[in-house]
Amino acid sequence: MVELVAGELRCEIEPRLGGCISGFWMGDVPVLRSGPASELASARQSGSYALVPFSNRIANASLVWDGTQHPLVRNNGDEPHAIHGVGWQRPWSVLESDAQTAMLSYEHKADSAWPFAFDCSHTIRLREGALEFTLALTNQSAQAAPAGLGWHPFFVKRSRSRIAFDATGRWEMGPDKLPTVRKGSRGLDSDCAFLDVDHCFDGWDGVAHLRDEAMHVRIRSSLSRLVVFTNDTRDHIAVEPVSHVNNAVHLVSAGAKAADLGLRVLAPGETMVAQMTLEVEPAR
Repeated sequence: MVELVAGELRCEIEPRLGGCISGFWMGDVPVLRSGPASELASARQSGSYALVPFSNRIANASLVWDGTQHPLVRNNGDEPHAIHGVGWQRPWSVLESDAQTAMLSYEHKADSAWPFAFDCSHTIRLREGALEFTLALTNQSAQAAPAGLGWHPFFVKRSRSRIAFDATGRWEMGPDKLPTVRKGSRGLDSDCAFLDVDHCFDGWDGVAHLRDEAMHVRIRSSLSRLVVFTNDTRDHIAVEPVSHVNNAVHLVSAGAKAADLGLRVLAPGETMVAQMTLEVEPAR
């Protein structure tokens, strides 16, 4: 476990479980879903983890790319889809760390979970008032490959939690948890207590606000899509900056343009980079 401390903020990282954030606190108050790293069985139980090399779902765990069908691993229990890439289920290496910064890496060899080799670095830096993330992925395969990045932070939902952000569109979700159609949307400005949402918003301006009785968290990202998930049975809200629309590779194989969905196609040796910052301040 790696611990970062800066002023009132403290962050704990568990490299062996997908390089996840096992806890993030302002003083004694959790910003993200937080607990002892020793009690985690999976990054899915953590406060946040990186989405590498794709976010959300690939339908029926089957990837069709450049005329070839690649069966993928169904990696989330009984769910029929492949979900959230492979990085969250693999151990990461710590390349460097000090009191405020950790650089992690994961090198992927082509396998049944993802047929394209890549390497990825994840730099996590804590400073007074903010936790900063930078993800970089390089295609190490011999052919052009689809790629996407993002993060899956779970924020604590308190009694007066409210989320607000601007967007231009929202992808409606079918009962199979896959997107069906894009509709115009202005984003969200809503109390979280009874909010029932599981959608990908696009045209996001890169800033989202979470406010409650304890703190104000400002989520900033270089990415232009945001997945938001919560309902009234959850004590957390997932607010996920991502590079592409859910199930983008299937939509591309059905004729959609990769650029319109945010899906990157990386040439051999090409790199994509994404950034996210969580700015935290006490409630006023």
